[in-house]
Amino acid sequence: MTAGAQRLAGGEAIYRTVLPGGLRVVTEKLPAMRSAAFGIWAGVGSRDEDVLHAGATHYLEHLLFKGTARRSALEISAAMDAVGGELNAFTAKEYTCYYARVLDEDLPLAIDVLCDMVTGSLLEPRDVDAERGVILEEIAMNEDDPADLVHEAFGAQLFGDTPLGRPILGTVESINSITRDRIAEHYRARYTPDNLVIAAAGSLDHEHVVELTRAAFGASLLSGDAEPVPPRLSGPAAEATRSGVAVGTGVRLVSRPVEQANLVLGCGGLARTDPRRFALGVLNAALGGGMSSRLFQEVREKRGLAYSVYSFSSQHADTGQWGVYAGCLPAKTEEVLAICQDEIAKVIESGLTDEELDRGKGQLRGSIVLGLEDPSSRMSRLGKSELVYPRLEPVEEILAEIDAVSHDQVREVASLVLGQRMALAIVGPFDDDGAFGAALAS
Repeated sequence: MTAGAQRLAGGEAIYRTVLPGGLRVVTEKLPAMRSAAFGIWAGVGSRDEDVLHAGATHYLEHLLFKGTARRSALEISAAMDAVGGELNAFTAKEYTCYYARVLDEDLPLAIDVLCDMVTGSLLEPRDVDAERGVILEEIAMNEDDPADLVHEAFGAQLFGDTPLGRPILGTVESINSITRDRIAEHYRARYTPDNLVIAAAGSLDHEHVVELTRAAFGASLLSGDAEPVPPRLSGPAAEATRSGVAVGTGVRLVSRPVEQANLVLGCGGLARTDPRRFALGVLNAALGGGMSSRLFQEVREKRGLAYSVYSFSSQHADTGQWGVYAGCLPAKTEEVLAICQDEIAKVIESGLTDEELDRGKGQLRGSIVLGLEDPSSRMSRLGKSELVYPRLEPVEEILAEIDAVSHDQVREVASLVLGQRMALAIVGPFDDDGAFGAALAS
């Protein structure tokens, strides 16, 4: 095993090595697989952007596929297509990931291609101009999808005009105004070895992945004894925060001539490492996480008011979101909103029944375990944990935390989170938000 490699997460075959310059390599061996997933995780997301760099993180996600000194954009895609591999990327609020999934025998190719992309992108002016149009089309596509748009509007209402409240894609104005030099500046500042994590899972050998990564990064690692950037356990707090919980309230109406109204009613949630997140997860599953949940039963099954209705919970370093989504006929919006508010009030007052508590735990446990049944999800767990958690929590430890959730803990977190004043975002054919504001205040 490579010198300095650490074995992590109890009995799982997970190893971690830190290379010169602070580059971390974390792998998990899955012997029964014939494939492997490889990802490069950068500790930069849209919340790290100031006004001058708004949209730069997602812009870079596009540009890193456009060519290096060794490969053109076509050669990058053709190399992966030739072996039947998958190659993609995504940008989030607090991190960015470039990833590939290939047959185990083609893992060296995937490592070489992805490392070349991340360390050697040319950021040619002509590519910046071409991708500007592509990103503007992506923004337009998002604007045309009411379900996406209402979630974005909810985030903006909750966190305001802060990096966390702004869209990951940027805006039409920010994308049109950002220059190649600004994007390159963001690239040089954020894509350094100490802010990157290599994660891989599947049919692999840790030492082999380390050596392939070392060779692929080459001179990029020759930066002395830099330590890895610490996990993102806190960040630039949104302006409207209190004890780690965002408190943005009020109504945001996005008027659109659509056939179905889309609404999100919610509030600030818990930070990513808050120990009460397990109780909130169980509560969320029971209230709006499945076909047996209260919201689904009351809104869809008993009254037929919506096709889609669910609750959700998401976490960031220092805050989070909790909310209810529903899509319904515009004429039914106020009724659906009233039912959602009523169910929230009931769970704050009385908590869950024994059956709901057990069902919520089972649903949460199942989603976690079933979500880790392939190399890609295992790779994502490694990369994300290295960037944003103080340590990699063993799966069995997480399941034990869920099993330990009690009625008292559920009632406490319901009061803390769901008991806040709510924010409401609506996308629909409405001209006035007055009625919704009145309903929210009542």
